[in-house]
Amino acid sequence: MDFEENKKPLEEEGLDTFVSEKYDASQIQVLEGLEAVRKRPGMYIGSTGPKGLHHLVYEIVDNSIDEALAGFCTHIEVEILPGNVITVRDNGRGIPTDINEQQGLPAVTVVLTVLHAGGKFGGSGYKVSGGLHGVGSSVVNALSEWFEVEVSQNGHVYHQRFERGDIVTDLTPIADTEETGTLIRFKADYEIFTETLEYEFEVLQRRLREQAFLNAGLAITLTDSRDSETIIEEHYCYEGGLSSFVAYINESRGLTPLHEEPLHFISVSGDRCAEVAIMYNDSYNENILSFANNVRTTDGGTHETGFKNALTRVFNDYGRKYGILKDADKNLSGDDVREGLSAVISVKLTDAQFEGQTKAKLGNTDITGLVSSMIYDKLMTYFEENPSVARAIFSKALDASRAREAARKARDLARRKSALESNSLPGKLADCTDKNPENTEIYIVEGDSAGGSAKAGRDRAIQAILPLWGKMLNVEKARLDKVIGNEKLMPVVTALGTGLDEEFDLNRLRYHKIVIMADADVDGAHIRTLLLTFFFRYMRPLIDNGYIYIAQPPLYRITKAKKHLYAYSDEERDEIMESLGGVGLDIQRYKGLGEMDAEQLWETTMDPARRTMLKVTLDDAIQADETFSILMGDKVEPRRDFIEKNAKYVQNLDI
Repeated sequence: MDFEENKKPLEEEGLDTFVSEKYDASQIQVLEGLEAVRKRPGMYIGSTGPKGLHHLVYEIVDNSIDEALAGFCTHIEVEILPGNVITVRDNGRGIPTDINEQQGLPAVTVVLTVLHAGGKFGGSGYKVSGGLHGVGSSVVNALSEWFEVEVSQNGHVYHQRFERGDIVTDLTPIADTEETGTLIRFKADYEIFTETLEYEFEVLQRRLREQAFLNAGLAITLTDSRDSETIIEEHYCYEGGLSSFVAYINESRGLTPLHEEPLHFISVSGDRCAEVAIMYNDSYNENILSFANNVRTTDGGTHETGFKNALTRVFNDYGRKYGILKDADKNLSGDDVREGLSAVISVKLTDAQFEGQTKAKLGNTDITGLVSSMIYDKLMTYFEENPSVARAIFSKALDASRAREAARKARDLARRKSALESNSLPGKLADCTDKNPENTEIYIVEGDSAGGSAKAGRDRAIQAILPLWGKMLNVEKARLDKVIGNEKLMPVVTALGTGLDEEFDLNRLRYHKIVIMADADVDGAHIRTLLLTFFFRYMRPLIDNGYIYIAQPPLYRITKAKKHLYAYSDEERDEIMESLGGVGLDIQRYKGLGEMDAEQLWETTMDPARRTMLKVTLDDAIQADETFSILMGDKVEPRRDFIEKNAKYVQNLDI
């Protein structure tokens, strides 16, 4: 079919913009050097927001970590300088400065300007490396406004400068030295990172502390000197390695261990090494962190699978052998034996196979057997040699099993009850008429009074209202059997339609916006936190998929001459008062949602065209898990420390 014959109809449909009159070699664009990185930065660092900004630091630090893995680096120093300039210094061998014959340039220049150039592609530079794709340093160079490297090597300090990936100066010796190592200094490019150039000390702190735990004896120093009057310096070095890591996890969350010392196992087979530390605590949640070549595998992988399978087998085989599990007893499930478990799994191997650029999941199938056999043999031996510890851990697993069976019976009872009722939805739910979940939203509202206003003021087609009353169960302190059947929580589960925990099915979700609407006071904040804890622990995909929102009702109504304006903070109130002249104003402070009538609640908080809502997201699920444990757990001291440390981020409420 001739193109010209079909061009006119496309133009008539307004689609001519998308039609090229020719497609030949001239249309093929070739991006030279690091131009591709600047063109599509998200392909290399995930995003150009805060997460991608911090990833620049990780890429450089990971190269120094690789030097430590190779046995040549003992100290890494990271500093945030004024202007958010980053420096990373290590005392490793230094990036090679001799001429690379293939490129005709110094090796360090090649490493920093050529993608997929480095000592991790089949050479003997590194046997184990987290830098699978080998694009780290060159990508950071490409995405930096300027980038400088200093290499101490062969009795000299060599310096070179780049700007946006381009070479500005040649590699030149600038001083003499007997030391070795690499210093990299860079400033992220404002043209790329348009959202922010501000580094968060706590984000870098978590990552670097983690790396110090994973590499026993490696010293890492983090300094924030952006404010000359309050320079912050943290030093991390853990001779205990993974054992120190799991002990820290329990301690930082305020959890009580069930045994005095972490269990630590290590196994080496050829060029493979597997190391695991585990410690049980009194919580009802599991916390497993897995790593491959020091890269956190947030989606698990073959090493985590081997660990979980072996752990379950050990418990059941040991329980049968020593009569803890009777013939009539069912086997313990994986969930049973992992309740209250903190574990760190770390494997090191050559040719690590990660799934995807983000390295979130390990794919090497042979590592499953190494981890599995190590855990089975060594944990079984430990239990046999330490029966008192085994009994304490088994007691918790058996309690978990009984609670899980009680939860199953409660589910069955709830199903039979629903089947007998003509309408299985909660009686207090005012549902919407539109049944397409993509169009609908549900407001979970604190109190019957506010619920009444919300029902009267809502858009009945797309907005459902579910009032809640009183404080609900803190699920951080309860097992699943206590959650199922709870009169405050089950109406939420029933209204959403998804089920919870292992029976959760996102495809059955009845609303694609779940809005928590509570008073702007301490009680309202508590209810929001209890609900968020429940969603995080038992309906986590709702958060992962961006379905949870927090309504933002106003704090004030400012009236002048029958004109009403609303303020959502003290600062906004003052600005409005100033703009209205500051006299003749009637200022109403809303103590709760119940003080608003239906019209006010609609126009300030529920009208999709005018409302403001906060979307609940998880940038770091591990950090979120830790925060929920601290804030909602039993221990007071960790909660007090957390609040005192983070008080500066909390807006003062006029209550």
